[in-house]
Amino acid sequence: MKMLAEMFSIAPANKDHHPALRCAVGVFVPLFILVLLGRLDLAIFASFGAFTGIYGRGEPHGIRFALQLRAGLLMLLVILLAALAARMEAAWGLDVPTTTWLLVLATTVVAGACSVAISWLRLRPAGSLFHIFAFAAIASIPNQPPLWQGMLVSVLTTGFCLLIGFSSRVLPSHRTPWARPRPIRRTPDEKRAAWLEGFGYLVAAGLAGALATWAGERLGFGHNYWAMVAAVVPLVGHTTRHRVRRGIQRIIGTILGLVILAGIVLLGLQPWQTVLVMALCQFGAEMFIIRQYLLAQVFVTPLALISTLLVVPSAPGILLRDRIIETVIGAAVGIAVVLAPGAWRRVRQRTTTA
Repeated sequence: MKMLAEMFSIAPANKDHHPALRCAVGVFVPLFILVLLGRLDLAIFASFGAFTGIYGRGEPHGIRFALQLRAGLLMLLVILLAALAARMEAAWGLDVPTTTWLLVLATTVVAGACSVAISWLRLRPAGSLFHIFAFAAIASIPNQPPLWQGMLVSVLTTGFCLLIGFSSRVLPSHRTPWARPRPIRRTPDEKRAAWLEGFGYLVAAGLAGALATWAGERLGFGHNYWAMVAAVVPLVGHTTRHRVRRGIQRIIGTILGLVILAGIVLLGLQPWQTVLVMALCQFGAEMFIIRQYLLAQVFVTPLALISTLLVVPSAPGILLRDRIIETVIGAAVGIAVVLAPGAWRRVRQRTTTA
């Protein structure tokens, strides 16, 4: 009952509308420009470039700029690798099943490597969830735009989000000291923790991706990377209880978000209206991502699926089905990975005692 109460409780607000507004503008403006240019095929590159804005949430302007620059450069590297991986099938003459499994392997490596990089750079939010999502989503697009165009949009969007990050300095009342972050000095324990966390992301993402791909080939559903994203959600947290709670919240929030998405799809929105809805969803997600994870997922789910529909139009019903199946698979794997070390220690203790 205590865990149930914690799952639906909400923390007090702490000027959350400030970062939420920055992130919403960082998504809306680049996407709206692409709508005006008639280049929605580049929308996914702008969407992931805009993830730069979620870092350095409550930091002073100077530190926020440094953290967002680090995060933006890492995301640009992931986007570049994803765009190159998307061309792997044609360049190497691979069949679809082989390409799918290679992308699962590559996404698994990205999950572990970016988790270590995020810990090494001391960025928040922690973990490689956004990098898994970015790499797999872009690498899965069948008809890629020219590489230079996709990267140009990503770079420009990243730069725009950096500008937004310190734009409030024009107001003296909101100006903070322009101080650089302290040099990163990592203790041996921090290094060990970073590598262990990266291994956890590697295992969770790999297992979820393999299971979702195997099941999808037999049951006829796709988007296996959604399972990989959901699998790493429970890995963030200081206690096992908190991590398991996040996994369950992910499932519940996704189901509620799919209900909202169904309503949005029935409206038959124009592209510019769709972009506006995405900005509102981004605003809502950032408003509640720290205070109430379940509620944040209600906004994240339609945001993720609408961005997919903008680039690769498909039947909404199939997307809804795939999203819930993949989320359940991924969250279950993630919770199992979280509980496995404790279960293994208890088994060893009992064996030693016996």
